[in-house]
Amino acid sequence: MTMTRLVRSEFRKLTTTQMPVAFLGVLMAIAAINAVIVIAGSDMDGSKTFISTEADQQSLIAFASNGFMLAALFGAIAAAREYGHRTVIPTFLASPRRHRAVGAQLGAVAVGGGVLSLVGAALTVGAVVLALPTTDFGFFVSAGHVIQILAAATYSGAAGAVLGAGIGTIVRSVGGAVTGTTLALIIAPPLIVQSASGTASWMPTALSNVLAGVGTDVSAAAAVGALAVWALIPAAIGLMAVQRRDVV
Repeated sequence: MTMTRLVRSEFRKLTTTQMPVAFLGVLMAIAAINAVIVIAGSDMDGSKTFISTEADQQSLIAFASNGFMLAALFGAIAAAREYGHRTVIPTFLASPRRHRAVGAQLGAVAVGGGVLSLVGAALTVGAVVLALPTTDFGFFVSAGHVIQILAAATYSGAAGAVLGAGIGTIVRSVGGAVTGTTLALIIAPPLIVQSASGTASWMPTALSNVLAGVGTDVSAAAAVGALAVWALIPAAIGLMAVQRRDVV
């Protein structure tokens, strides 16, 4: 089977299930929560200074770190369910060179995660824009910064999805993959930071915030490279695992 057909097959698997719809529901809920925060939220003195400047509003709508985590779960579920449903068997029979099949899946998942995160960022921006007229403030974020937020969310989502898919390929069960992804992105980072000072700037959340323009821990180029490393290491381990062990 050609690489093009493998990629098309992986896209078909992603788009013909209810999983994208479920994640879209989560994204809409996050956007709604942001709108409620703008409408009903206030500081201790009753004011709304948390949306009074461009920097404040940009920080509120920056979605890249959320997109990374959600896309990681998306990728983990997409990869692990292949083994749970045993759909990986016909895939590997059609493509005995397993690295090609895994590469096609990673590519499709990366695109899916990027689109998912982009949609989430757009929904969040739209929700805040619609909610701001209920306050005394307008929308202060420039078009350039909005584009930066959307681009950062897209890249972070793609990277997160590849990371999750790598974990899903290693674990091969949906429950285990979700647990592993949660441990890797929520539990492990604080422990790493406590154990090794100076590593906080290199955690996915901090890196995603740098790309979204709401963090200055490292340069944008370093953030792009570091997020790629976060994604590619579990993906590479997953690929080696697929090559070395039985399919199921």
